[in-house]
Amino acid sequence: MVQSNNITPGMVLSISGKLYRVESSVKVSVPKGTPFIKTKLRDLGTQAVTEKSFKLNQDIKDVSLEDRRLEYLYLEGKEYLFLDIATLEKVSIPASVVAEQANYLKEGVEVKASLHGNKIFAVELPQFLELMITRTDTPSKGGPNAARIALLETGAKVEVPPFIEVGDIIKIDTKSGEYIQRV
Repeated sequence: MVQSNNITPGMVLSISGKLYRVESSVKVSVPKGTPFIKTKLRDLGTQAVTEKSFKLNQDIKDVSLEDRRLEYLYLEGKEYLFLDIATLEKVSIPASVVAEQANYLKEGVEVKASLHGNKIFAVELPQFLELMITRTDTPSKGGPNAARIALLETGAKVEVPPFIEVGDIIKIDTKSGEYIQRV
């Protein structure tokens, strides 16, 4: 248990049987009335963000998520199949949990999965990945030095400098989706 005064961003709370990650937490003082804690919470099941207020010193159940290292294998139907590196068991993760990060998944990529019990709530890619260019578009405007759009081996599109060619391996920032450098 944690008191509402001690809620900080990043904590995971259990409220009415659902898990929420704290996005923000602010103490609100009002001229007439009692102060309270106003939070923005992300539902780990649906990814929806809601606002919730708590009384000062209210007890709230906090939860620790377990982190596991998984290696991506392949897409099977609407679920992504991973290998748990510690136990060597296969783990299926729904597409809704992987979400936009699927744009950078390729066989052999290690991810960090956060779970509670047996349910995985989040998958985190490494900050940088090295991926191959499979197609590039010709620059539309701006002359020969204009950036162009390249298609990566995973199907993601990224803006690259004009000297990048098909077959080049480039480093991508998976958080921002930006080109970093040619490898």
